[in-house]
Amino acid sequence: MKITVIGAGYIGLVSGVCLAKIGHEVTCVDNNTQKIDALQSSILPIFEPGLEEMMRQVVSDGMLHFSTDTLAATHQSSCIIIGVGTPTSADGYSTDLSYLFSAARDVAKGLGEYKVVIVKSTVPTGTTRKLGHLLKEENLSASFDVASNPEFLREGAAVFDFMNPDRIVIGTESPRARDLLRELYRPFLERGHTMLETSIESAELIKYASNGFLATKIAFVNEMAELCERVGANVLDVVRGMGLDDRIGPKFLNPGPGFGGSCFPKDTRGLKALGDASDVPLRITEAVISSNNHIKLRVVKRIEELGGGDLAGKQIAVLGVTFKPDTDDMREAPSLVILPALQARGATIRVVDPQGKKHGTALLPGVTWHEDAYAAASGADMIVVLTEWRQFRTLDLGRLATCLRTPLMADLRNIYAPADLKAAGFERTYNIGL
Repeated sequence: MKITVIGAGYIGLVSGVCLAKIGHEVTCVDNNTQKIDALQSSILPIFEPGLEEMMRQVVSDGMLHFSTDTLAATHQSSCIIIGVGTPTSADGYSTDLSYLFSAARDVAKGLGEYKVVIVKSTVPTGTTRKLGHLLKEENLSASFDVASNPEFLREGAAVFDFMNPDRIVIGTESPRARDLLRELYRPFLERGHTMLETSIESAELIKYASNGFLATKIAFVNEMAELCERVGANVLDVVRGMGLDDRIGPKFLNPGPGFGGSCFPKDTRGLKALGDASDVPLRITEAVISSNNHIKLRVVKRIEELGGGDLAGKQIAVLGVTFKPDTDDMREAPSLVILPALQARGATIRVVDPQGKKHGTALLPGVTWHEDAYAAASGADMIVVLTEWRQFRTLDLGRLATCLRTPLMADLRNIYAPADLKAAGFERTYNIGL
């Protein structure tokens, strides 16, 4: 099949590359000329393990093309996938659909013979149907159906997730569109992957509900970690005991400094806004948002206590600032709240992150960047582990302790056992929930 993907950002690029990999001829379109020029030179706008290698291969095979011409790309394809950004609006909660509807207007100009227009962007329930009305208004002679096909990709594992989906969700009212979507994903269906066929509205809400529930698990375990510190329990034992219950499971039960990234913060806010607009207060979701904001300031207080109650003039080495490992994404990363709060208390911040500097330089003014953990720790008063990159899990703790002026560590990801830190020479440590 010939496929057009509108948007060469995270959703669109990963989807386009992977669809080309399974045998479709894909044109990835973006109105950002610089981005398209870079992609044509095999320069990716994002860091995602495995994506560059796969992209180079499918481009070389003639299965993936890049363009700024939406009209031409729409004409030649049977499926049009819209994967543009849907950020939070200026009100702080509702979803900004301006990029989506702008893309739809461009697509409408190229509609003629029958096509399926697929919304892969995360959108509030009812958006795909509105987009269909907009397409018809813009082009009365167009023959098309719309469908919702949300993505479920984890940053840092997006290529694996797309190529090994735990479910493919499609929402449409048209048998013809459903057949085309089955053909689009036929290689996965032949391998036994599950396709869930629903209404348009259900497909849209599945995405929001999934992310809202996962965010709830994270917020809950972070509250349990705070409770553990107060009552003398060990959060690692608690979550292990919880995870052994197959009704709960062990995933997303790792305590930390709060969730961030491009999905959970935006989608929980979007879910709340959808509930408000539907006159259905989503009290659990509201509590999750509040709890996640609280945890970031709570760990700042714990870091301050570890430093003796006064961080003025202290140098703090921070390991990791991206919202999670294996990505360069800084969107809503806990570091964007925690580090400025430490600076406001008089601390000087020294950072090392394998991918964070590209975006972090502008987002974290006043910090200094270092190439490795030992350089960042040299002469510092404390280490804070903020993102659990693999290279931070295998550090020489003895060497690290000797680099510090005062051997203190706040391990906000619990990658090191307190006993191991003490044996390596750390005088005082803080681990979440221990």
